[in-house]
Amino acid sequence: MAIGSKDLSMDVLDGYDEQRLVEELKKAKAELFNLRFQSATGQLESNGRLKAVRRDIARIYTVLRERELSIRTNPAEAKEEDK
Repeated sequence: MAIGSKDLSMDVLDGYDEQRLVEELKKAKAELFNLRFQSATGQLESNGRLKAVRRDIARIYTVLRERELSIRTNPAEAKEEDK
């Protein structure tokens, strides 16, 4: 069983373009900040969510880096090549 958000699996992230990945990264970082703040003030209910968000961030960075190194294809570039 994978830990993290069900809507941010590698298959889903692979289909996103670079702009959408950056947006998801910003959302995840903002959520991580809020969770850390809740943890520091003693208001955090689920410690497992911290781990899940950190893994989501790592997945996004992995997809971005693999595209940069041409290990993983960008869906926008693949559509242009088909034309």
